[in-house]
Order: sequence, then structure tokens, then C-alpha cells
Amino acid sequence: MSFHVYLSGEIHTDWREEIQRGAEAAGLDVVFTAPVTDHDASDAAGDHLGETPSQFWRDHQSAKVNSIRTRTLIEQADMVVVRFGDKYKQWNAAFDAGYCAALGKPYVTLHEADIVHALKEVDAVAQAWCTTTDQVVETLRYVLKA
Repeated sequence: MSFHVYLSGEIHTDWREEIQRGAEAAGLDVVFTAPVTDHDASDAAGDHLGETPSQFWRDHQSAKVNSIRTRTLIEQADMVVVRFGDKYKQWNAAFDAGYCAALGKPYVTLHEADIVHALKEVDAVAQAWCTTTDQVVETLRYVLKA
């Protein structure tokens, strides 16, 4: 039976692919899912519903459509990895971590030490704080093969 992991957060680096390669190399039976990582496509997720009077309502409409995917995949996941990068503020990642906490869904955070203070509440509820993708893979290895 496969272990399902949702990869939430930062979309500007290849951290997802690093974890997937590491899990494959370790022989782990993991199915990975993720949000739409094409920024323009994500911003346009609700455009098919009609023109909006302002950018606020376009963002609102697209966020609601995106939430169908995000909520469903988080709910189906056995574990969630929430990545916070240093270049952009990932408010959506913080929301996903809070959603996991509310559901009682296990999650680990992935971020550098220089933003640990800003994420202290998010990290306090996480089952682990990782600083590298290798640590995420090792956490998965332990969970699945210990």
C-alpha cells in the first residue's frame, strides 16, 4: 500500500523533485501530490467562471477553485511536507500547515534556520522541522521502513 505525501509551499525551486528522487532511490513506496506549481495557471484557475470587476475578486475566485484541489489532496495525504522558501512569503503554505493542524494531519516543515522565528507557531505543531530535502527523505524512510 502506497504512502501518500502532499508537497505544499514554495514553487520557485526544485525541492519537490529532490524529495521524489530521494524517495525513489531509497525504494520508498510513496505517491506524491502537489498544488499547481505554474504560477500563472494557478492565478487563472477561476477565470473560466467569468470576468471579475477587480484583481481582488479574480484572486478570490481562483483561490476558491484552487482550494478544491488543495483541500482534497491534503485530506487524502498520509503526511504533508510544507516548504517555506526565503525569497517569497508563502502565505498559502502557512494556511496549509494550519489546515493540517486542524485536521490532525501529520506534517513536517522544510525551511532554513533564518526564518525559524517567523514560523515558530507553525513549527511547534509540526511533527518535524527539516532544513534539507535529504532530511525529509530520511523522515519518510524511517516512517515507512523502521
